[in-house]
Amino acid sequence: MLFLLLNQTFYPDVMATGQYLTELALRLVERGHEVTVVTSRRAYDHPETLFSREEVWRGIRICRVASTGFGKGAKWRRAADFASFSALCSLRLATLPRQDVVVALTSPPLVSFVGAWLAKLRGSRFFYWVMDFNPDEAIAAGWLRQGSAPARLLDGMSRFSLRRAAKVIALDGFMRDRIVAKGISPERIAVIPPWSHDSDVHFDSEGRERFRKAYGLEGKFVVMYSGNHSPCHPLDTVLAGAEKLSSNKDIAFCFVGGGTEFSRVKLFAQERRLSNVLCLPYQPLAELSASLSAADLHLVVMGDPFVGLVHPCKIYNIIRVGSALLYIGPEPSHVSEILRQANGDMPYGRAGHGDVSQVTQQILRLKQGGVRRNREKCPPLASHFSKETLLPQLIKLLEEDNKS
Repeated sequence: MLFLLLNQTFYPDVMATGQYLTELALRLVERGHEVTVVTSRRAYDHPETLFSREEVWRGIRICRVASTGFGKGAKWRRAADFASFSALCSLRLATLPRQDVVVALTSPPLVSFVGAWLAKLRGSRFFYWVMDFNPDEAIAAGWLRQGSAPARLLDGMSRFSLRRAAKVIALDGFMRDRIVAKGISPERIAVIPPWSHDSDVHFDSEGRERFRKAYGLEGKFVVMYSGNHSPCHPLDTVLAGAEKLSSNKDIAFCFVGGGTEFSRVKLFAQERRLSNVLCLPYQPLAELSASLSAADLHLVVMGDPFVGLVHPCKIYNIIRVGSALLYIGPEPSHVSEILRQANGDMPYGRAGHGDVSQVTQQILRLKQGGVRRNREKCPPLASHFSKETLLPQLIKLLEEDNKS
């Protein structure tokens, strides 16, 4: 079959959605399908970096379109970048031959609308892989006003994408419930969580020591937040905890990744002269095991309004490296459900937003003795979220639904 995949990021970009789409594309090619990807020329977090316009990589045809590169400094900048990519993406799609299957993700928000229309006009099967749920996420974050003209327009585009999809792929049960509330039948929604990067992520004792030595973390209890820094994952309570624990010289906070809030984290540490805070950019996939293994305690943060709108995919790689985990966010949520399944496999703590005292207490408690000692053996819980468990489910859905 001919597959067309749409998303703003793809190989070699390091953004999570691009990595997942890359793994899907590679598996489809392995199974004998022809795969074309339409994506952006600009690196997501470094728009000044341009990738080649066209290439065939490991059997995948990659078409990269131009867009403005204003960056994320203001809402209008992001909106312009998203709009220009969507417009030029539409023009590029018009030149491609008909595909059997169109799969659209959610970067930029509602690129699914472009994919849904293309599938409608060409008679292709359309699948909507909802990595985050917009415009609901934008409204919850305060980027859009509920009931405003832009919000109503974008909601209409979202509902069109949902209605046109042969199947909507939600990442957890809470996201499924949000989609059902839009009038979509539960039978048309498949819940398939994003998987851990099995072949690239494992506990790496040598990489751990190398990473810790490179960044002066030897002998420290390392508390790490790794991934996208966005308003959906508010870090105020974590930063306040880092400031409160700044006199504990054997505790270090490491923020790894990028996103709109990453610069604010760096500024907070600089203004308060916090020597216990280290900020590093996204790590290449080849170095991910080393950086994740370097932490003794990983942070998973979910903003209170965002349950079912965004998904904490970072938790799956954290489970694979056997780290302790501190969850800061609401209950119930997908994270709290996973923690209830842990059965002692993974030491963890929990705190609510604003409860700085609880955050610091949990960090100190886990430092005292709650860290999993034997990290060489992958916890049994990890098998539920492995690539070899979940990716075949997605492949089966895309292939079988198109045989019907």
